[in-house]
Amino acid sequence: MSLESNKTLGGIGAILLAIPFLSLIGIILVLIAMKGMGDYYDDDDIFKNALYGFIFGFVGVIALIAVILMLAFGFSTVSPVITDTTAIGFSGFGLFIIAFIVLYVFSLIGAIFYRKSLDILSEKSGEQMFSTAGLILLIGAAIPVIGEILKFVAWILAAVGFFNIKKSTQIPESKEPVLPGEGKQFCKYCGAPIQPEATFCQKCGKKIE
Repeated sequence: MSLESNKTLGGIGAILLAIPFLSLIGIILVLIAMKGMGDYYDDDDIFKNALYGFIFGFVGVIALIAVILMLAFGFSTVSPVITDTTAIGFSGFGLFIIAFIVLYVFSLIGAIFYRKSLDILSEKSGEQMFSTAGLILLIGAAIPVIGEILKFVAWILAAVGFFNIKKSTQIPESKEPVLPGEGKQFCKYCGAPIQPEATFCQKCGKKIE
């Protein structure tokens, strides 16, 4: 795809990432755009780091969903047998805390990879908005409570960065044209070309001064 197509996909995807129930569609579009940007700038790390960030974040979400399902269905089946509801409550709370820690750690690792990807893209494209978005995204992942607001801001900034990418124009170094007769010597009497170290003109025979 062209640079303009990747810019559009990345910008729209980043905006959708800022919306919770559309984030899955957003990350898919962003990954496609990152792959295109990596090909355009000839740097596979742009896509690889973004892909690693997605994988770690996805694993953390899956861990949280798994624990929620265990709490919803697992304890409902054993509760008629186990009469100690306090023990069940503590077990469920413990599992939830573990799942939250797993989600936090994997989200933080994912944000680190996202920042690497955005930093490389910022360096290659010259758009500093990506670097700022990566930093805010990492801070948002490190702060659980207000982190979601920071992530929202980060992806909006990333969207602006995508839309602001300029097409790189590299102007080749110009070489001065060499004239056909440049570097040659001519006899001042007859105008015939002579060798640089010649003493006499081969055509008219006169001595070269």
